[in-house]
Amino acid sequence: MRSLDSALVILSATVLLVAAVEIATFAGIDGPLVGVAVSTVAGGLVYAASGLIAWWRRPSNRLGLIMVMGAVIWLLNALAFSARPVLAAVGVVTATLPLAVIVHLLLVFPSGWLRSALARWTVIAGYAVCLVLQIPLYLWSPDASPHGMLAVADRPRLVTIGSWVQIGTGMCVMVITAVILSVRFRRASARRGVLGPLYLYGVAVVLVVPLVPELSRFTTQFGDVASDATQLGLLVMAPILFALAMMRGGFARTAELEQLGEWLGSPVGDRPDLNAALAKALGDDSVQLSYWLGDGGGYVDAEGRALDPARTDTAHGPAEIRVGGHRVGAIFYDENLIADQELVRSAGRVIAIAVDQQRLTVQLRASRRALQQSRARIVEASDRERRRIAQNLHDGLQAELVLLSVEAQRLAAAEHTTTPEERTQAAERLRWRIDHAAAGLRDLVYAVMPAPLIEQGLGPAIEDLVDRMPVPTKLEMSVNGNLPEAVQATAYFVIAEALNNAARHAHARHIRTRLMDRDGVLLLEVDDDGIGNAHPSGGFGLTGLQDRVAVLGGTLRIDSPVDRGTHITAELPCPLTSET
Repeated sequence: MRSLDSALVILSATVLLVAAVEIATFAGIDGPLVGVAVSTVAGGLVYAASGLIAWWRRPSNRLGLIMVMGAVIWLLNALAFSARPVLAAVGVVTATLPLAVIVHLLLVFPSGWLRSALARWTVIAGYAVCLVLQIPLYLWSPDASPHGMLAVADRPRLVTIGSWVQIGTGMCVMVITAVILSVRFRRASARRGVLGPLYLYGVAVVLVVPLVPELSRFTTQFGDVASDATQLGLLVMAPILFALAMMRGGFARTAELEQLGEWLGSPVGDRPDLNAALAKALGDDSVQLSYWLGDGGGYVDAEGRALDPARTDTAHGPAEIRVGGHRVGAIFYDENLIADQELVRSAGRVIAIAVDQQRLTVQLRASRRALQQSRARIVEASDRERRRIAQNLHDGLQAELVLLSVEAQRLAAAEHTTTPEERTQAAERLRWRIDHAAAGLRDLVYAVMPAPLIEQGLGPAIEDLVDRMPVPTKLEMSVNGNLPEAVQATAYFVIAEALNNAARHAHARHIRTRLMDRDGVLLLEVDDDGIGNAHPSGGFGLTGLQDRVAVLGGTLRIDSPVDRGTHITAELPCPLTSET
């Protein structure tokens, strides 16, 4: 950085010296042209100052370098006012190059790089229009250069044709530039408030500046001087706006290694948030530092909240952060703002150790958050189940019992008004309805806690469940009978929910169920050949199972690719209970 500072100071002094010498060559100019000539040099100094500041603030961003190159072009352009014919000829040759510089700045902003082949060819075409198509304007016009030193003939018609060809080709270049910028603007998720006005200004300047001389003839009475002043004013504002836009809120910082190094070296209590420091260093406020939890935890933020790696609002990374070959996190960033991926990876390498250390804290936060959410879901599921039972009792069994009571009273009152045969038939109907109500009650109890599970244990309960399946189901089971009741209940409901989903929702034709306890862990597997695409977020069932399994310290994994069936695996710690 010290070497860069010294180089920029030397470059600044050189530009000032060249500008002073150039102004000295204007000694023989009289009238208003002196002001225009000096203003052109001043414009070059504005380009130089803006470029040097941007270069200093963003060393690896080429935007500053391009603005310094623009300053050189402006100083060459100002030579057109020199009293020395040879120098003035240089100014004539480079007369329209400032327009190509603006096209170049527009297409490299804000990353400093031309990100596509179309952008690169458009910039090349812009410089060709300003250099190659400028040739007919002075080659066949003796008045265009001092003493006609660049002219080979006087052909006004060819000059007119060449001028229109240059304008038409330049318009095509600007149309392509506008299309590229509009696509970038549409894809940008952030900084639209900066990109939009800057793009509009740049396109408008390049389109309007060549037409200013023609427009001034109809709208002013000041002739060429007013026209030149208007063009200078429009063009000089460009580097200032580009430099301010690049540094306003930050675009693609390049001192990120130094800044993040300072963050790592500062006392812990004085450190800013790592994500904020990273966003400031990279110049992208949409940067999201994430931590990798693994084991199905995925990416989470610093508070332990899950992130969606496929963020659809813009084209984001992520750039993975690794320590010792193991993934510890990632940086999500806007590729429209930071085109240099190596820049982001470098920043990731700088903070990799800090991310790995913070990952433990984030993992604890994520676990606490998951526990809180799981508890809330369990409470919600319990309340929902109680409401379901109450609703079933009220709408089903209670209503049935009321009707049975009325029927019993009617049967008792009809003892002396009906024949014994009629009373027998009524009693049989009443008995049938009582049996039906009892069956409904048994079904309700079975749904809450199946009788085979309570009376016989997990193995017979699973066999009974499989026997009642409407889809061919193969069962493989090797389970010890002395499992804790909580483990048995959880295992039963995991199998029941998986079988129910396979038969009702996945439209499976075959199902395989496997239970095995080994080394103190009960392994449950349910495979089907259905439509797949099962996910816990699709309803309460699988989410509730995950919560029940998590309460016991187990894991539940769901592999369900579309049209390739579903594979559900659960592992439950199951210390054996002593027999009584």
